[in-house]
Amino acid sequence: MFKRIVFSLLVIATFFSCDKTEQQNVALTQKMFAAFNAHNWQEMASCYAVDAQYLDPAYGQNFVSKTHTEIVAKYFEMQQMFPDIKDSIVEMQAVKNQVVIQFVSSGSSGDSIHFQLPICTVLTFANGKIVKDATYYNNQ
Repeated sequence: MFKRIVFSLLVIATFFSCDKTEQQNVALTQKMFAAFNAHNWQEMASCYAVDAQYLDPAYGQNFVSKTHTEIVAKYFEMQQMFPDIKDSIVEMQAVKNQVVIQFVSSGSSGDSIHFQLPICTVLTFANGKIVKDATYYNNQ
C-alpha cells in the first residue's frame, strides 16, 4: 500500500512539473516572438542558450551554432530589408521540452515587394533557454 501511495505521488508530481515546464517553455516562446515583433533583437537572442543549435534553410541542411551577436546581426539585416517584418502565430503546441509553432512571417520592402511566408519551428528547451531551433519553410 505504501509503495502504491509513493508511486501515485511521484506520478502526480511528474505530471505537475511537466505542465509547469511546458508553461515556462510556452512563456519563453511568446517572449521570443514578442521581441521579434518589436525588433528587439538583443532580447530575442537572450531567449537562446549561448551554445544553441539552429537548423534553418538559410544556413544549409545541417544544424549550426550561431552566437548571439550573429543572430542579432542576421535579424538586424532582415529588418533593414523589411522594416515592418513581423510573425503571426497560427498555432503553438508544447510537449515536454519542446514547443512546435506554426506561424506566418510577413513584411514589405517599402516598395512593391511584400511577402507572407508560412513557417514551422520546433524549439527544444533546457535550463530555461532555447537550445535547439529547427525551422522549416519553403526557401524557393
